[in-house]
Amino acid sequence: MDLEARAHEEHHDALRLWLRMLTCTQLIEQRVRSRLREQFETTLPRFDLMAQLERSPEGLKMNELSRRMMVTGGNVTGITDQLEAEDLVERTAVANDRRALCIRLTDAGRKAFADMAAVHEGWIVDALAGLSEREVATLHKLLGKVKQHMNANEVTA
Repeated sequence: MDLEARAHEEHHDALRLWLRMLTCTQLIEQRVRSRLREQFETTLPRFDLMAQLERSPEGLKMNELSRRMMVTGGNVTGITDQLEAEDLVERTAVANDRRALCIRLTDAGRKAFADMAAVHEGWIVDALAGLSEREVATLHKLLGKVKQHMNANEVTA
């Protein structure tokens, strides 16, 4: 039973829409996780870490990776240990900060990520193939308005 099944006709349209968005996100994510495992023998967190490093060729400090991925430093360390053992990432010391390490993709890591990313993009295109190009553009625009509204009304704790 998916999250959307929790909604009833008497619930507000906004709640039903939110549950539908969550359900769609979970369905796509489950498919991506499964395909990453089957086709590349990797996990979504490993893919995500490599994606962050691909966007920052100079590398990222461990704490920055943790912040960007919204996971604990321990999670990043564990994933980094695995990827380093496979020669997909490397750790280097950070100048002027003896405690910090910079993580970057190796040449092998860049190639492996490029291969995965190209296939991943196809999976996402396929997942949204039930929508026309215009519908995708409209949905993107509408969700952008939701994002803008949420950012404008962000409550600080």
